[in-house]
Amino acid sequence: MNRNGMISIIWCTVGAFIFSIAINTFSIPNSLGEGGVTGIGLMIYYLTNLPLAISTFAINGVVLVIGYRYLDKKTMGLTVFAVIMTSVFLQLTNGWTYVMDLPILAPLCSGVLMGLAVGIIMQAGGSTAGTDIIALIMNKYLGWSTSIALVLLNVLIVAPSVFIIGLENVLLTIVHLYIQTKVLSFILEGFNPKKSVLIISNRHQEIADEINRVIGRGITLFSAQGYYRKDDKQVIMVVINRQQIMAINKLITEIDSNAFVVFSEVQNVVGEGFSYIVSDEEYQTKINEFIESNE
Repeated sequence: MNRNGMISIIWCTVGAFIFSIAINTFSIPNSLGEGGVTGIGLMIYYLTNLPLAISTFAINGVVLVIGYRYLDKKTMGLTVFAVIMTSVFLQLTNGWTYVMDLPILAPLCSGVLMGLAVGIIMQAGGSTAGTDIIALIMNKYLGWSTSIALVLLNVLIVAPSVFIIGLENVLLTIVHLYIQTKVLSFILEGFNPKKSVLIISNRHQEIADEINRVIGRGITLFSAQGYYRKDDKQVIMVVINRQQIMAINKLITEIDSNAFVVFSEVQNVVGEGFSYIVSDEEYQTKINEFIESNE
């Protein structure tokens, strides 16, 4: 086994361990639900007391058989390994419980840990099977964000649990899923959040010079035309980090208080002057490697 394969196995093990802590320590003691196969397993556990390690392993086995055609050999191996290790750790950490005095803290803790665990496993090249595989397939063929596809699938699974754990706990579970999705998105897609700034001003040259001098970011100028007056304009575009928002806002206002400024969210930035972990292109490549094309 090469070095990269060993690193992937280590990270899958770490992710599986964190996953089991999230479930056994925070979800089960505080009667929270979950999405995906784990959510189904939790409903079975609450109704029959069947150990979660057994039910999730059995259901994931069926899902893996169904999804086998979509997985390459390496990913299948890592996914099977992650599923086995998750079941093992769920059994080993059984009894590591922590009941929160404030109910809202339980979904916060479980959501962060669950998102972190799934993100680590997926970054390593595997998955926790279940709806992860379905979400990746949806990303491949429908173009949906993996994290958004996961949360939609999870909500469909969580809804029936209102009859088992009650409405209040279902609402807390939704908070858990929201936090989980945000953490997962951050790990897979959002290590490099930036702001794109568009500036329209008659004093564009002065503003561009000051941005270059004070902030030191690359600037793009392009021509535009106003619709009403048909007059030509120069538009400044610059990408900054969030800590530079106030500085650039103050700078623009001091030069031209009538400037038209638009701030937009930027998911990832690739290029000189910016570092990044996973760009959209890289993640799409990971997905393409993860799911074999049947074309």
